Parts: sequence; C-alpha cells; structure tokens
Amino acid sequence: MIKIRGLCKRFGQKEVLRGVDLDAIRGKTTTIFGVSGGGKSTIIKHIVGLLTPDKGDIVVDGLRLDNQTLYEIRRKVGFLFQSGAMFDSMNVKQNVEFPLIEHTKLSESEREKKIIKSLELVGLKPYEVMPLFPHELSGGMRKRAGLARTIILDPQAILYDEPTSGLDPITSDRISQMILHLQAELGVTSVLISHDIKESFKCSDYIAMLFEGKIVEYGEAKAIEQSQNPITRQFIDGSSSGPVKFAAD
Repeated sequence: MIKIRGLCKRFGQKEVLRGVDLDAIRGKTTTIFGVSGGGKSTIIKHIVGLLTPDKGDIVVDGLRLDNQTLYEIRRKVGFLFQSGAMFDSMNVKQNVEFPLIEHTKLSESEREKKIIKSLELVGLKPYEVMPLFPHELSGGMRKRAGLARTIILDPQAILYDEPTSGLDPITSDRISQMILHLQAELGVTSVLISHDIKESFKCSDYIAMLFEGKIVEYGEAKAIEQSQNPITRQFIDGSSSGPVKFAAD
C-alpha cells in the first residue's frame, strides 16, 4: 500500500533521515520503533505531504507522491495526530463532520449517519459525546474522537502518531484493541510510530527499527520480538547499555 525508497531529510545541519526504505503491507499494521527525536514522525509526515523529501520516492496505492497526486493521496490516507488535534471551538459532532463538509456534497442527514457510524466504530456513544467539546473529554476519548474524524472519509490507510502516548495502561490497551478492530472491520493499512513496546506488539503485524536515519531491521512482529540485533534488542529491553547512545553519554 505504501512504499518508501531512499527517503532523505535534513533540517538545517541535522540530517534526520538518511535513505529510509520501508514497505507498509496492504491491510496490515506496521509500527516504527526508534528513539525520541530520531525521525519517526518525520517519516509519516512525508507520507501525507506535510513535509517534502530532500531526496527519495514515496508511492501510495500505486501513486507516486508529488504536487499533482497530493490531494488524491490525502483522500486515501488518514492521519491521527498525537494529541488528537481536535478543534477546541467545535464540539465532537462538528469536529468529526468537518472533513465531510470540506470534501463531500452529502446532505445533513447523510453526514449525521456517517458521524454516528464513525463514533460507534471507535467505541464512543454518539448521542452522549456529540455535544461535548474537546476539553470535556478524557485523553482516551479525545484520541478516539480524533480517530472517528480520521476514518470519516473511509481512508485506505491510517497513520498513527503515538496513539497511546499519555494514556494509562488500561486505556492504552483499549486503543490497541481499537486499532485491531478497525483493521479487521475496514481492512485499512496502518502505520504507527510508538514508544509503547507492549501495546505495539499486540497490534502490529510488522515492525521497523529506525536508527540514525535508516531502517536497520524490519520484519514480522513475532520475529522482531525475538530479535538479536543489538540496536533492536536494546530498545525492546529498555536498556541504557548498548549501541544506542545519548548526547550526555
């Protein structure tokens, strides 16, 4: 569904991505591991054209990403931001409805049916949450409401930026189960970036390890969980000892 080849990106003097190659298999979930500030978010922001590559190619559902295909690709790919990125001045119904108003000509009643379906798919009770504003929602509810907005246009792929960040373990598990549910229900291709090792292995089919601007290991989640690659092993074990060093080391 998504193919990245030779992706390079520099911000000033800092070379963040140094030739990333990555495949996201159709209908499967791929998670990108890596240290904070290592370029994980930079990769997924390139997929939807929020950033422009210095070098390299991105192909989504057979379309090479460029200025001519950007709009069509954005219709195929949904993006769940880390914070949910809800509009503070809009209630949940208005937030979820926003893409439909911007991109479709559906009637008000048709829009409401899709809003209700999207909220139900992410485990929210539509008539309870639709009148609420973002500040009235818990962290987990904001994530799910943001995801309802993400899926409202029936994307073929969903990109998740730290979907369990800042959530308690029980809510994190619910989010992981929801990702699995959407994959089964909608057949979407999912790409996650995450530091949550436990939850990532629950919902991932494939894992990619990003280190120093390149994917150093990629494979099925079960195989990566048993990896003996010293970089991957250090990250999974959460050890301060190993090849991954920090600025103070």
